[in-house]
Amino acid sequence: MAHPSLSILLAGPRGFCAGVDRAILIVERALEAHGAPVYVRHEIVHNRYVVENLEAKGAVFVEELDEVPDGVPVVFSAHGVPKSVPAAADDRGLDYIDATCPLVSKVHMEAHRHVRKGRQMLLIGHANHPEVVGTMGQVPDGAMTLIETIEDAEKVQPADPDNLAFVTQTTLSVDDTADIVAVLRRRFPNIQGPRKEDICYATTNRQAAVKAIAEKCDMLVVIGAPNSSNSKRLVEVGEKAGCARAILVQRAGDIPWDKLAEGSTLGITAGASAPEVLVDEVIAAAKERFTVSVEEVRVAEENVTFNIPRALSA
Repeated sequence: MAHPSLSILLAGPRGFCAGVDRAILIVERALEAHGAPVYVRHEIVHNRYVVENLEAKGAVFVEELDEVPDGVPVVFSAHGVPKSVPAAADDRGLDYIDATCPLVSKVHMEAHRHVRKGRQMLLIGHANHPEVVGTMGQVPDGAMTLIETIEDAEKVQPADPDNLAFVTQTTLSVDDTADIVAVLRRRFPNIQGPRKEDICYATTNRQAAVKAIAEKCDMLVVIGAPNSSNSKRLVEVGEKAGCARAILVQRAGDIPWDKLAEGSTLGITAGASAPEVLVDEVIAAAKERFTVSVEEVRVAEENVTFNIPRALSA
């Protein structure tokens, strides 16, 4: 019996960004240089497939520095860490490698600059996300207030409204963040913002790619982890852009294939920490069930690369 037909629209760009590529390479190079085990504080990136691959090579993932034994190297994740973490590593004489994404480090530097100039800081982001914890941990306690929603932006009462600055998490919804920034600029006309957008190029491009296909899709599959901020934002963007069924899945086996009828269109994208092999897996699973046509819709070309620390690049 012939399979029903299915059209697949592949969003492009999708999947790994330069910061994720760099972070994974840092762990692999550290294993080559030092041998196993190499400890990693927090998941290096938010993807189980990636984490399990690195575990198989000898990486050991822990949540806190006190779980790292003396005398072994430790890598800090791409999301960034509070200043207290490298300070604690120095106190113990631990050899550490910082895999913080350079675009997150840029936000950290902006925060330092504003605090040095005596400005109160607002951080637009999601509470308890490791990137937010790391950014808030760059400045003294009380110097930075978290803004999660438009309501927060309407209610915040800074001590000196004319001496205010904001930064943002790098993986937010471009549209939602613009709405929050608009409220802050209306309420505080003198607020200082980033010289260049904090939301990273990869987040922006992946959201634009989803917008380009969402309306044409009966279902949009975002391959990513449930704790991945940028992946969850892609689901929200897909829904807002007109796809009635946008879902986050980790693997092909999570997809409700029975919801796709003859002639359906399936959109596929992947969060910035999801490898392309998982996209291939979804397409292969679709081909087992349907007669598939695949079209890629690209909205941008990416050629960004970040250098790894000099100690590992030899």
